[in-house]
Amino acid sequence: MTRSVYVTGIDRGDGRQVVELGVMELLTRQVDRVGVFRPLVHDGPDRLFDLLRARYRLSQDAASVYGMDYHEASALQAEQGTDELVSRIVDRFHRVAREYEVVLVLGTDFADTQLPDELALNARLANEFGASVIPVVGGRKQTAESVRAETRNAYRAYDSLGCDVLAMITNRVAPADRDEINERLRASLPVPCYVLPDEAALSAPTVAQITHALGGRVLLGDDSGLARDALDFVFGGAMLPNFLNALTPGCLVVTPGDRADLVVGSLAAHSAGTPPIAGVLLTLNEQPGPEILTLADRLAPGTPVVAVSGGSFPTAAELFALEGKLNAATPRKAETALGLFERYVDTAGLLGRVSAPSSDRVTPMMFEHKLLERARADRRRVVLPEGTEERVLRATDVLLRRGVCDLTLLGPVEQIRKKAADLGVDLADTELIDPQTSELRDRFAAKYAELRAHKGVTVELAYDVVADVNYFGTLMVQEGLADGMVSGSVHSTAATIRPAFEIIKTKPDASIVSSVFFMCLADKVLVYGDCAVNPDPNAEQLADIAVQAAATAEQFGVDPRIAMLSYSTGTSGSGADVDKVREATEKVRAGRPDLKIEGPIQYDAAVEPSVAATKLPDSDVAGQASVLIFPDLNTGNNTYKAVQRSAGAIAVGPVLQGLRKPVNDLSRGALVQDIVNTVAITAIQSQAPAPGAS
Repeated sequence: MTRSVYVTGIDRGDGRQVVELGVMELLTRQVDRVGVFRPLVHDGPDRLFDLLRARYRLSQDAASVYGMDYHEASALQAEQGTDELVSRIVDRFHRVAREYEVVLVLGTDFADTQLPDELALNARLANEFGASVIPVVGGRKQTAESVRAETRNAYRAYDSLGCDVLAMITNRVAPADRDEINERLRASLPVPCYVLPDEAALSAPTVAQITHALGGRVLLGDDSGLARDALDFVFGGAMLPNFLNALTPGCLVVTPGDRADLVVGSLAAHSAGTPPIAGVLLTLNEQPGPEILTLADRLAPGTPVVAVSGGSFPTAAELFALEGKLNAATPRKAETALGLFERYVDTAGLLGRVSAPSSDRVTPMMFEHKLLERARADRRRVVLPEGTEERVLRATDVLLRRGVCDLTLLGPVEQIRKKAADLGVDLADTELIDPQTSELRDRFAAKYAELRAHKGVTVELAYDVVADVNYFGTLMVQEGLADGMVSGSVHSTAATIRPAFEIIKTKPDASIVSSVFFMCLADKVLVYGDCAVNPDPNAEQLADIAVQAAATAEQFGVDPRIAMLSYSTGTSGSGADVDKVREATEKVRAGRPDLKIEGPIQYDAAVEPSVAATKLPDSDVAGQASVLIFPDLNTGNNTYKAVQRSAGAIAVGPVLQGLRKPVNDLSRGALVQDIVNTVAITAIQSQAPAPGAS
């Protein structure tokens, strides 16, 4: 069984970090403890390991990651030979391998190493580690035929040296050649071959990287603005009208610092979103006066304006030599890289070939990975009514870069574009609709009036109602123009779900709409319900919540073992509250004898085997419950928040259940990752409509 994966290459400039990041993402989906090892390292910071450590919350001591530096390795090889060099690196590798379930090995980088036959050294190390190999071949600025030949030769080289080649990856090929190269290589290699096109956003430096490289001074801008990719450079010299016509989306404007007209003009264009720019770079150590800078800050808050000392020509030479790098300070590039990897690599097939040992533990990160993977596998459209909210736009950025689903944002279109431009979010592939001016408003008004005619709603009244973003978004779902809706980051729960009650309504087999939270603990995922919707459900409603929660748990990979919670266990207590739980339990047993259920039961007996052994020794649920149903909203809401804060659990939800089509509510304190997770859940819910959905 493979316990380590060795990502290597044949030369520099292959963009291998994309593959290393993608493989790390795959491994962390499967196992909890993944180690990292780099046989040889250059002096200075290791940008990729810093990124992996931050993104995957690695606790590994940085000192254990490295075999030795290149200078030491070169000297050792010259004095004592390759065998001694390999022996020492292998010894250091095994120190890491003993501590982790699987190890990702980052091969040498073929850059100024002074090591003879570096490819053979990587092959030997992989064999000594017992690692399977993924060679990466760079195809940038090469012909299709040259790329195909180089990839085939790379496979033969590693195969002839005895390596277990998992797959070949050809990276950074011309997008126009990608399909042809992929087809030809698949037909000519005995292992899977994946071809990734060159992605401009990955090779583009960020404004922050440019500022650092050129020794610039930041006059205006925030961290978000400095994180933007400079996809193009536009040099100012023309008069303003001609200059504005030359601007391109994501460009960095380079102009002498005394051209205030170009500074103001380009920032005004950015503010209007036509087009959004990365920022402004001022040359000749000149800067506009304070009144111009104040105007610039008001026009495009957060957009960077940076001054450098050099003239336009030497500055241009330096700019064209810069290339973007993946590191912990470029999270957007990491999302873009993962989106590229997941789009063009058969991740499930590759993971199957890796054969990393599956972990019985399910960590929060593993759960989140699986959500995104499942949503991406059958791509749906989710409508987000709060299109001008910053957190929603940042979540949109992540979802689009990862290719999780298609999105529709609601709100004043120009406001959305301006806010997105200020945040550096590219909405090129996103549908934007203003309910106030949309041509759908008349159609939706007629539909809503028809649905609510029994309440006396006229078309005229409906015309005003459907202009509300939550009603408009809900009608998009009802009419099949979107597969699901997520709202609530700035709206109340009532404002989010009332339209769903009125328009989408409950499934035929559901008596009420309820909710669950996925509580991601350190080593498992529990399902809590109902913690957000029903204040005091009766026995029949409580039984319905339990059945719905079991179905939701199963849909998301949690084996449902239901605990009906109370302040007493078994027959030890009595009273109206306990009797309600007991009656609900019996209703579930009668209606769904296939479900494993226990109740009434106390929380400790439900989740702790030692307590269960004393209180309910013969139960097949006690001590191992995965779905916990609370008797009322007061208990459920307080418990989930207590566990979230005290145990450090990640609470994903609330996830609504019982509706014919998926609509989900966000907490008004939701973080960007919470929104991403909830959108993914909504997309997954829409993939498998329940019986009776319409």
